[in-house]
Amino acid sequence: MGTRGLKAAVVELEPGQARGSAEREPAGGQPVVILLGWAGCQDKYLAKYSAIYSQKGCTVIRYTAPWRMIFFSETFGIRSLQTPARRLLELLFDYSVENRPVLFHVFSNGGVMLYRYIIEALHTHKTFKNLRVAGTIFDSAPGRRNLRGGLRALATVLVSMNVLLKYFLLFTFASMAVVLRILLYPLTRFIHESHYDALLKAPSRWPELYLYSQADLIIKASEVQHMASARQQLGVPVKAVDFSDSAHVSHMRVYPTYYCSLCTTFLSDCVGGSPP
Repeated sequence: MGTRGLKAAVVELEPGQARGSAEREPAGGQPVVILLGWAGCQDKYLAKYSAIYSQKGCTVIRYTAPWRMIFFSETFGIRSLQTPARRLLELLFDYSVENRPVLFHVFSNGGVMLYRYIIEALHTHKTFKNLRVAGTIFDSAPGRRNLRGGLRALATVLVSMNVLLKYFLLFTFASMAVVLRILLYPLTRFIHESHYDALLKAPSRWPELYLYSQADLIIKASEVQHMASARQQLGVPVKAVDFSDSAHVSHMRVYPTYYCSLCTTFLSDCVGGSPP
């Protein structure tokens, strides 16, 4: 269902919870998990990850940003994802769960681009300064300026599109990416820094779990490892797990029991260790 103008946003409440309760909940309670899908992700696939947390009694919000924003607006330097980032955080107040600990589960660069603006909003908007983030899980992310991986991801999104239009969009994306995000990036970064560089120095210090694979053809394992190492050097509690042979955003499909165990253990550790 659409909420707050986010047509693709879905909110799964815990049993017995009603939207917009007149009374605000006290601090604590079951966590809220926000799932940020990969580009082109259908909700039926993201819902499988929801089940990990809803079975634990969590409220789950899931949202996938439009692929046009991810591949084109952001590449052009248009901060189109800032608005959905703020609206996702506003949903916590709409459903009276803003006092609960929040966990982000972020998929691929499509989710990371949105998450980048969520971090900015958490640290710059007074409305969100008291939200309590317990931790973040990155699945198959983040990746740097990998043109080949970006083209593979976009081609997957456009697989059912008219062939001529598909190749036109691929060519347009590749041309823009090469010029704006590679050749001119030493200059354009002052106007619109890449999501990867922004996350390297992000002010957040809550725990981070990186789930990646050497077999990922879209996001290089070395780039995930570099991010995890850089964040750890800043004092962020970091854990990184290499699934070795599972494909991009396919770790849960290949290793369902292990994947679910990693997520629920991380959630438990973060909520148990997060400050009141």
